[in-house]
Amino acid sequence: MKGYVLDYINENEFKKLERALKKYNMLAFKKLNFDFYPALRNGNFVGEKIMTDKKNNTEKYELKLPSDKMFTKIHGEVKLIYTVHKKEQVVILETITPTEILLEGHMSELTTYKGIMISRANASKDKFKIDLLTMLQDKH
Repeated sequence: MKGYVLDYINENEFKKLERALKKYNMLAFKKLNFDFYPALRNGNFVGEKIMTDKKNNTEKYELKLPSDKMFTKIHGEVKLIYTVHKKEQVVILETITPTEILLEGHMSELTTYKGIMISRANASKDKFKIDLLTMLQDKH
């Protein structure tokens, strides 16, 4: 088999993040599975290189996934973080961020406020951010 092999630091945790991504952000999930994973397998490392380790011959990347602008402002960018081991031809899928909200969404159904999913643990903080951002958008 030619190309790179996809592997995980913690497969169970990563699969939970993937399932939550599928449930709450289908566009990012589809891009990840149908565009980015095949590109990684073919050795096309997409995203921004954030670290190079010449001693171990590895490179670490951060790939932004498509997401709703309001979600990004509230919870942060949806990103895949992975490391490439060139000598072994292995891509280690590390995590998908924002990890906290995705894991929370995996454990229990998240509620929404004005169309944006909110954390149960930080519901009032998330609602405040959403209200503030919508208020700022309305003034422009």
